[in-house]
Amino acid sequence: MGRGLVHFEILVEDQSGKKTLDIVVPKMIGKEDSFNVISYKGIGRIPKDLVGKTDPRKRILLDRLPKLLGGYGRAFSQYPDGCPAVVIVVCDLDDRCQKTFRDELIDILDATFPRPDTYFCLAIEEGEAWLLGDLPAVLRAYPQARMDVLGRYVNDSICGTWETLANAIYPGGSGTLSKSGWQAVGMEKAK
Repeated sequence: MGRGLVHFEILVEDQSGKKTLDIVVPKMIGKEDSFNVISYKGIGRIPKDLVGKTDPRKRILLDRLPKLLGGYGRAFSQYPDGCPAVVIVVCDLDDRCQKTFRDELIDILDATFPRPDTYFCLAIEEGEAWLLGDLPAVLRAYPQARMDVLGRYVNDSICGTWETLANAIYPGGSGTLSKSGWQAVGMEKAK
């Protein structure tokens, strides 16, 4: 892609991912570029027929992805030349097989016409691994964090990173937070 104005439309599965990307993306793109981070209320599942009949009000990322990419393809094809736009889909890999999941995402894109310029970014396990990768920053933000929990964390390990982070910084840990329900977990992760 040549230099010039680029618009990045970034789709993430949750509010905490949006908050992180709203801070990080401006440091990664050119000053003349623009971006929009759109959060969803969970990752969901890729529809078997690649069409899906989900309720758009539920705002589940993978359930809606075939329709979203189709909409972006149509919208971006109307942009004037010299104003490229890119869709970036950011998902946690969780416990999925990386190759299989990536192939499924590419199948959605291949079935889309017109096809928007799209990139899939997979956070190995969860986005919280990025935060745990900088323990001094975690300690600056949460000086009361439990070092016994943080000290056992192995970078890029598949270990339940949001739970590890919650166990280090949340009173009562992930067990207490989980009892509050997934909406409370999401709100806490977005703080």
